[in-house]
Amino acid sequence: MSKIDGFVPNVDLQNKTVFLTGVAGFIGSNLAKRLFADVPSVKIVGIDNMNDYYDVRLKETRLEELSTQPNFTFIKGSIADKSIIEKIFADYKPGDCLYNCVL
Repeated sequence: MSKIDGFVPNVDLQNKTVFLTGVAGFIGSNLAKRLFADVPSVKIVGIDNMNDYYDVRLKETRLEELSTQPNFTFIKGSIADKSIIEKIFADYKPGDCLYNCVL
């Protein structure tokens, strides 16, 4: 089990699939990087609608960095789109952990 700054999480994420919303945003992308650093075997399926709330180029840069991780999958879409969410759960089965980083 990973230890994060003295905190030992209750969930073992080794070899698990995590569904991370808002993955191109500041919080989501930094959480993804931290998870990869602390739990190298974790698989992350990230979704983001890539809206223009702030500069989309920042989001694209964050995704480029995350895409270097072999266990990272990006889905462009909205968490409000039921069919996309159903497909993500059917295809990737991220039943172990969900991080909602959408503001």
